[in-house]
Amino acid sequence: MTRGGKKTVRDGPERRCIVSGESGDARHLIRFVVGPDNQIVPDLAGKLPGRGIWVSADRAALEQAEKKKSFARAARQAVTVPEGLADLVEKLLLRRVIDLISLARKSGLALAGYEKCRDLALKDEMAILIQAHDGSTRGKTKLRPPEGPDSYIGWLSAQELGLAFGREHVIHASLRAGGLSQAVVEEAARLKGLRTGIGGYAAGEDKTDA
Repeated sequence: MTRGGKKTVRDGPERRCIVSGESGDARHLIRFVVGPDNQIVPDLAGKLPGRGIWVSADRAALEQAEKKKSFARAARQAVTVPEGLADLVEKLLLRRVIDLISLARKSGLALAGYEKCRDLALKDEMAILIQAHDGSTRGKTKLRPPEGPDSYIGWLSAQELGLAFGREHVIHASLRAGGLSQAVVEEAARLKGLRTGIGGYAAGEDKTDA
């Protein structure tokens, strides 16, 4: 990611989803391993020992993998899958996103509040606009995300976004360009797959303060 929200494309290793059979960038999938007790364990950081089992970062794919015993076939052994696996992965991803935004805040890369976000945009220093999905639509349209893909995150609640800034709730936040900001984008993209129908910036929306 470069100044003003422009991104540097990085090629990551490809992995195959055990549900769809399609290969894709590992950053868009969830890695699982078989634990010592033969239980399937989400490995969001990709650092746990053992052979990786990959599923697309998508709620429907995870639910199908659980329902159709895809993990056992991929592991070639009997395994135990935690009940409500998709909900568990969503919770873990949410924690990662909140923690990363919090680290970005401490590094001076993340700001909260309408005025601060507006000033950052006017200086052409906003790389990512983050807005709470349960915030006022009228209020949110006063800010426009930077041009280009992956420049908007809109599937966190005001309370969840507030946790990253040590506040009760936050509606508007933004990220400057930087390594941590790219990590937020990647983890938030995986989280979005677990939160169907939430967030997104409507291209046809009136951006003026009517």
